[in-house]
Amino acid sequence: MNKKNKKTKEIVEYDSTDTSTMIIKKNRLRLEDIGLILPSAPPTQVISIRLPTELLNELKALGSRDDVPYQALIKIMLADGIREKKMRSKKSA
Repeated sequence: MNKKNKKTKEIVEYDSTDTSTMIIKKNRLRLEDIGLILPSAPPTQVISIRLPTELLNELKALGSRDDVPYQALIKIMLADGIREKKMRSKKSA
């Protein structure tokens, strides 16, 4: 029996087995019980922002020149701007 047929046989046997009797409702597991912890907030959030058309076109052109999607370029530029602002505020403090 080749690998593919063996795998197919395993799947068919598994699918035909009723596993509902293996579930014990009194002993419910939480994700933490099996070592899975979901993040409290998603790593990214969708926002909507209005930009002047000329600015957006410049961002798209810069991104195209550097082979970077303009949305990624906006994120990079925002992160750089925040980093610079923090460094300036530390120097003035």
